[in-house]
Amino acid sequence: MDKNQVTGLILISLLLLGYFYFAQDMQPPPQQQAPQTEALPTSPTQAESELKPAENLATDSVTLAMQQQEFGALAQVMTGVAKEVTLENDELVITFSTKGGAIKQVELKQYQTYDKEPLILFDEESSDMSLQVDLADRSVNLMELYFQNHQITNNGDTTQLKFSIDLGGGNEIHQYYQLGKTFEMTYRLELAGLGSNDATAMAVLEWHDKIKRLERSLEQSRRNTSVNYYLTDGTFTDLGDGTDDLKQEVVSSPIQWVTMNQKFFTAGIIAKTPFQGAMISSQVASEADTSVVKDLDMAVNMLQKNLQDEGFTYFFGPNNYQVMKKVTDGFSKNVYLGWALFAWINKWLIIPVFNFLETYITSYGIIIIILAFFIKLILSPISYKSYLGMAKMKVLKPQLDEIKEKFGDDMQKAQAAQMELYGKVGVNPLSGCIPMLLQMPILLAMFNFFPNSIELRQAGFLWADDLSSYDSILNLPFSIPFYGSHVSLFTLLMAGSTYLATLQNQQMNTMQGPMKSMQYLMPFMMIFFFNNFSSGLTFYYFILNILNFGQQAIIKKYFIDEDKILRIMEENKMRNKNKKKSKFQQRLEEAMKTAEESKKNRK
Repeated sequence: MDKNQVTGLILISLLLLGYFYFAQDMQPPPQQQAPQTEALPTSPTQAESELKPAENLATDSVTLAMQQQEFGALAQVMTGVAKEVTLENDELVITFSTKGGAIKQVELKQYQTYDKEPLILFDEESSDMSLQVDLADRSVNLMELYFQNHQITNNGDTTQLKFSIDLGGGNEIHQYYQLGKTFEMTYRLELAGLGSNDATAMAVLEWHDKIKRLERSLEQSRRNTSVNYYLTDGTFTDLGDGTDDLKQEVVSSPIQWVTMNQKFFTAGIIAKTPFQGAMISSQVASEADTSVVKDLDMAVNMLQKNLQDEGFTYFFGPNNYQVMKKVTDGFSKNVYLGWALFAWINKWLIIPVFNFLETYITSYGIIIIILAFFIKLILSPISYKSYLGMAKMKVLKPQLDEIKEKFGDDMQKAQAAQMELYGKVGVNPLSGCIPMLLQMPILLAMFNFFPNSIELRQAGFLWADDLSSYDSILNLPFSIPFYGSHVSLFTLLMAGSTYLATLQNQQMNTMQGPMKSMQYLMPFMMIFFFNNFSSGLTFYYFILNILNFGQQAIIKKYFIDEDKILRIMEENKMRNKNKKKSKFQQRLEEAMKTAEESKKNRK
């Protein structure tokens, strides 16, 4: 109702009040009236109210006739009053509606949202389901029917909920939900006397979900939300690509499971006999609506006879690797652990150690510190090789400087002389870099582990209240491009310690040119890159830098004697004075010579 309509109604009301006020004074005194044999309606309203039941009856009859024509015997259950029914275990509270016998809401009892509210994975406002099945004479959406009866029975740790419709004459519809102690719930359908005789008849489950915002960082949530599916041949597909664009896919191969996967939680369906195909989509419908992460859709085709014989399984739970790997084949892929090599390191090294520490230590900050000690310990032989290689290059640096001074701008001759020197003293110029590269897979595996570890979700340490998200010591009144609107102290500590490590290694580093400048620029770039990352990750890298300082000091003091290294190198130099160049060195010099000639020709 707009402003003009409201104004009009007020004026009309004022006129009517004025009329009744003045008309009341002008009315003659009441006179005695003769009795009437039949009461007539004194106003149109009274007459209308007496005729209404007849009109409603006629309208209901027409509606019922139309429903009977469209739905046949099901017309009697197309209307009704929806009631709520609840199943509950230690992990879940699942609310159903007698309309459709459908899942209305799912709550995860052991978790909360980022603002400390009960974690409702989805409800009737955010989620909508339909289940289309073929009956003997028509197709119907079971979610539109009002189930007359429901019954809950307990059998040990398992609770069963049965919804029923009795249409008479042996025609019945039954839906069974069975909830045990886990995050899984099975579903099965019975169509007694109503089912189609066609063995190829399909049932279609359609599910649309406006994913609720459960985490503090909306950007990270949208980047990590998608529809995932797993084929029977072992192919895993993640529909999300980190963008907000519409993504759609039609799957025609047999499917083992389909999930609506968020950063830390998943809802999905798992086949007992493979689904026949699906159509799925994902997109951000409105960037302005910060209460919705993404719109996810799935329409899954399954043989109706499989739905009645075996049914399928729902999963509503956390992205916990230990939980998901027990559900079904490939289901643990819903927990993103990085690319193949990094995922393998996380599965077989990081996660087992983390879970072992978790059983004895309650503080996840302390667990991260111990984990950093453990990783540093197992990498110590590689670290020693790296420090030894850098020490050799440091001892050799005066001779390398002499070569540069001798040949000046003639890079070809300077590089050839350097390679000859390396060969004589028995030094590999890459001996300091290769061990560092061998450590990179573990560092990158941790890069994927911490942000996706649900154990760290809402776990506090020091000033960080959630180690799975960024920490903030200062919220800015504005947003800085590529940085954000907060200041992460763990990120600053990590970047600062990285810069100090660079300064400590500069004497042992022979790197020149742009690469040398890049190593000083890298800590500054880290401040922007890591500011919105998991505080558990930046805290881990900070602790790792501190351990590097200590390890390098110990190795340098007790295990590396630069005088001894120089003496050995000089002995090698004398021993290899007349040694022929190796084939590798010859090929390398030829390649350098060819490159230098090409450069001259271009000039």
